[in-house]
Amino acid sequence: MLARTGRKREDITLLAVTKVFPASEIVDAYALGLREFGENYVQEFSGKLAEVQHLTDARFHLIGHLQSNKSRRAAEIFHCVQTVDSAKLARRLDEVGRPLDIMLEVKLSHEDAKAGAAAAELPSLIEAVRACPNLKLRGLMTMPPWSDDPEESRPYFRKLAELARAHSLPELSMGMSHDFEAAIEEGSTMIRVGTALFGKRVKPG
Repeated sequence: MLARTGRKREDITLLAVTKVFPASEIVDAYALGLREFGENYVQEFSGKLAEVQHLTDARFHLIGHLQSNKSRRAAEIFHCVQTVDSAKLARRLDEVGRPLDIMLEVKLSHEDAKAGAAAAELPSLIEAVRACPNLKLRGLMTMPPWSDDPEESRPYFRKLAELARAHSLPELSMGMSHDFEAAIEEGSTMIRVGTALFGKRVKPG
């Protein structure tokens, strides 16, 4: 598939999504060579931190919606927050004083349940993040409406890639277990894969 798209393996980061799975799964995945991990919840990852902080070159990304009241803790324990969608949230993360990579979450669907900034808000949001000395803006992320058909996701991936080019942002976090091939074809530089790596999640309780 990479040969078909002209992409190189080293141009695409595999982000192992470990939400709901125990810290031992992260340790095992690290032993197999994975280094980038995605978590959805600040509180859940806080509970795993003691068991994974010895993984010296592992990087942890917050890929779930971040409430402002949890921004301090998020900035303390994550290396990258992929779901920044407001200048207020960016400033709160910056105030912690720790270097932090940032992705801007863009809402391209009309689903009420989806978070993210509107495409029209990107210029002012980019300006706000770049004014924060501790934040490094890496690129954009999005989550299309769920569909079993990866072709349904493709227009959203294509639009995000267009926005990234328009704003000279190098990284695109898009594509999950069911649609990452379409995402790569449209320019993704980071795919967020959980189910295909760890199996179906079973929520406790």
